[in-house]
Amino acid sequence: MATPNLTKPTRITATEAARNFSDLLNRVKYQNESFEIERSGICVAMLSSANTEIATPALTGEHLQKLPPLPTADDRFADDLEEVVREQHCEIPSDPWES
Repeated sequence: MATPNLTKPTRITATEAARNFSDLLNRVKYQNESFEIERSGICVAMLSSANTEIATPALTGEHLQKLPPLPTADDRFADDLEEVVREQHCEIPSDPWES
């Protein structure tokens, strides 16, 4: 499986891409960068490595499923939060669900 590219692509204009195409290809190949190419402020193309997966929501979801589960809050969690708020001398908002 290819290594996912999880960095945000750099946005460049089509003019910049045309003028610097060789340099962009080198940056894609050797530095694993990716680029969004825009025309009139709208993204019209992507330039990224053929050996790299773009981080899509589905791919990100697959990676998240492989993480260990997060700990759950215990029964005293809400009480602890209220205590912290009281110690900060802040007003505790009323619960809109208990009206």
